[in-house]
Amino acid sequence: MSFVRINNKIKVFNKYLSIDGDKSLSIRWALISSQSLSKSKSFNLLLSEDVLSTLNSLKKLGVNVKLSKNFCQIQGVGLNGFKYRKNLVLDAGNSGTLGRLILGLLVHSKEDIKIKGDKSLSKRDFSRVTIPLTKFGAKFLSKGGKLPVIVKGTNKPRPIFYNEKNGSAQCKSSVMMAAINTKGETIIKAKKSRNHSELLFKHLGLPIKILQKKKYDIIKIKGGQKIPSLNYRIPSDISSSAFFIVLTALSKSSTLKIKNVNINPSRTGVIDILKKMGVRISKKNLRNYKGEKIADLIIKSSKNLRSIKCPTKLNSSAIDEFLLIFLVAAKASGTSYFKDLSELNQKESPRLKWGSRILNKIGIKNVVTNHSIKIYGNPNLEIKQKIIIKDFLKDHRVFMTSVVAALTLGGDWQIHDKSSINTSFPSFLNKMKFLGAKIRYA
Repeated sequence: MSFVRINNKIKVFNKYLSIDGDKSLSIRWALISSQSLSKSKSFNLLLSEDVLSTLNSLKKLGVNVKLSKNFCQIQGVGLNGFKYRKNLVLDAGNSGTLGRLILGLLVHSKEDIKIKGDKSLSKRDFSRVTIPLTKFGAKFLSKGGKLPVIVKGTNKPRPIFYNEKNGSAQCKSSVMMAAINTKGETIIKAKKSRNHSELLFKHLGLPIKILQKKKYDIIKIKGGQKIPSLNYRIPSDISSSAFFIVLTALSKSSTLKIKNVNINPSRTGVIDILKKMGVRISKKNLRNYKGEKIADLIIKSSKNLRSIKCPTKLNSSAIDEFLLIFLVAAKASGTSYFKDLSELNQKESPRLKWGSRILNKIGIKNVVTNHSIKIYGNPNLEIKQKIIIKDFLKDHRVFMTSVVAALTLGGDWQIHDKSSINTSFPSFLNKMKFLGAKIRYA
């Protein structure tokens, strides 16, 4: 297995950085554009394995996709316009977003279609999607609710009521994808989660109504409406930016400006939490773009980091960044406590457990349960020993968090499966080197 070796802290830096396009928006743009009868173009599309898996799956379903150096163009096939053939297999790779959302678009399938994924994705629960999708009339065959899943579509899908209780944007969006292909009104009562799909639907002028309550949203969608083209410049990914936010915060005397970042409030829990912990982050050049909020972020090295009893209302908007937040808690003064995080173990790896493992490796006392973690911070933390990170189901966020830890805390690190970053952030290591990181490959 390939790995990287890091045994030098990153030196002082003061730079501008551009981050790759948002993965969630890149995949949603492609899937929704496939349902239009017009041509759609995207710029700054994230060219990661997850997004390429999305484009390849659409091609297999008869969608014309042109990918050039500067943009991607999709000629949509319209609602229920996919071309189905016998024994069709779609490979979602490592992408839970693709695997779950495309199931919603396949409730009409005229042939049985198999959805498969890699080793990590095949361990994740797909019954949380297939159970509500069966209400539309489709059938799904699988063992234990895991991939591979065989979809058996229906000619007459019916609108449904769906109560989404997990705060999963993937589950909610999968039902929304099925709803736009189903005549009648589908109603979703959804625990608060990312709202990229809702914003795209609104921007496209689709008949969607959203009633916002304190802890959940009521979403009403009338299906069967024509979808216009969607030309889109994908903003930079806040989840990818978070690695560089924490890198700067934990580095010495450094400043970083990240341009054109998506600061959708359903995604910026990491900023809210880190600011509460004393990380210096400011927003400049705020603007709206097709429903999404965009800004330039300025981050400065942070001293006197504070512990936190993390408000659970911020969990869903920071769900992909908690490994990094735990790293900041390791350097904070006092004891931090995070709870109601069982959803972390539904990701590419059991991330709550991996957060605890990383903390144990760097000598930080912690107490972990199935849904919570208590972290006893050490502001004077310095690592001198050798640390090996491997066997983490190729979870890209475990790899990248470990790189940030190595570059800010010291020690001699050997971090395996560097190819894992290709699923979400292929340019990650190159951008680290741009900031001055010394990284050796083996």
